[in-house]
Amino acid sequence: MSVDAKAAPTSAVKGAPPPPARRAAAVSLRGLGLLAALAVLVLVALLSVWVGTRGIPFTSTWHVLWHDDGSKAAVIIHDYRVPRTVLGLLVGVALGLSGALMQALTRNPLADPGLLGVSLGASAGVVVAIAFLGVASVLGYVWFAFLGAALASAAVYLLGSAGRTPATPERLVVAGAAVTAVLYAFNSAVLLLDPEAFDSFRFWTVGTLAGRTADVVYVILPFVAAGLVITLALARPLNALALGDQVGKALGVRVGRTRVLGAVAVMLLCGAATAAAGPIGFVGLAVPHAARFLTGPDQRWVLAYSTVLAPVLLLGADVLGRVLGSPGEVQAGIVTAFLGTPLFIALCRRRKLVML
Repeated sequence: MSVDAKAAPTSAVKGAPPPPARRAAAVSLRGLGLLAALAVLVLVALLSVWVGTRGIPFTSTWHVLWHDDGSKAAVIIHDYRVPRTVLGLLVGVALGLSGALMQALTRNPLADPGLLGVSLGASAGVVVAIAFLGVASVLGYVWFAFLGAALASAAVYLLGSAGRTPATPERLVVAGAAVTAVLYAFNSAVLLLDPEAFDSFRFWTVGTLAGRTADVVYVILPFVAAGLVITLALARPLNALALGDQVGKALGVRVGRTRVLGAVAVMLLCGAATAAAGPIGFVGLAVPHAARFLTGPDQRWVLAYSTVLAPVLLLGADVLGRVLGSPGEVQAGIVTAFLGTPLFIALCRRRKLVML
């Protein structure tokens, strides 16, 4: 080694960690970006309260938002638009976090919350409630959808952990695909044989925030809160697992415990979101990629950004659907599919190029 190389500072050596000043600047930049995302979320939430099929001036909206005077505008704002906006926030947070968690646990960039059969499990619960039990209200669907999501998640984990070897990401994905196929066949068979059940189910399965009351918000809030706490607590272990199971074990991570807690968090988050709003696609797939693009691979920042950006996307899609479909509306699940499809195609093409 030359004298110049020996005299070179540590930060100039390839592979050396960046100096503290650079790390502090990166953290400050990420923090400012997160604050900017929060400001956008507040703006989109205000638009969600203001924009609707019935036009209400913004000044009137702002007034009755803080002073419920019992007027017709106040009833619309407080009984319909505010619960819808809060539900969009909760569902967006749940989908964004569950998507980021799924991609981290499986180390699969194309993973989404439905990969472990959670979405189809919730759908199966709703199908059973409609076709066999005669449940007709959204509030009634929620409990059956959540029960179906929980049973599907448990089945996937039991299949993935069967045998002598522990549950690996690959085995969980294969088990999820098998359970999803069975549930899809079950749903299709029941709905094709019962046209009345299909007619009721199709309004739920499109994925929408419309028609949900504050009661639905109160039902899913504890589950989303519990899933949020578990997910954020797993941020550091997930960073270690990104290096591989063996490296994670060497760093002191309990791999099996982390995967079980991650599966529970995905079940809580995705189950609650799907139960309340129906299956809404591409939010859990697209948002974690946007978060990693902005922050890098650190799961602590990816999860924080996903928590904020996912409700921005979902509420923005909901507001856009009201504008495009006026005087009616286009459901949020349809708008997110149109917005997410180009990104999904780009991800598939990029992954194919990397594999080549």
